[in-house]
Amino acid sequence: MTLLPQTPPNAPLPPGMDPFIFGRLQETVMFAIGMVATIIIAVKVFGPLARAWARRLEGRASEPLRAELDQMREQLIEMDGLRHRVGELEERLEFTERLLAESRSPNMLGRGDGV
Repeated sequence: MTLLPQTPPNAPLPPGMDPFIFGRLQETVMFAIGMVATIIIAVKVFGPLARAWARRLEGRASEPLRAELDQMREQLIEMDGLRHRVGELEERLEFTERLLAESRSPNMLGRGDGV
């Protein structure tokens, strides 16, 4: 019979892996994934906005956009003329209504007895 060496009952166990390392590692990986996802989303969202802002600062816009802007300016000028014309027509209509009302009033009253 061979005797195996026995360890004393209060001997410390050899150092092994810290049980909290896996939890910290998982948190670190999740944080890194979150940061990468945030950066990708920020680039996708703010990239076109930054390019449009840069074009505006340069004073350069796309040709279809510039053509549409010119067309809208022309329509605005035309609308101002139409607004003025509608105002004149409104004044004429009110004047005509007053003339018609005045011409009907004496006929409707008839002649009085001089009272």
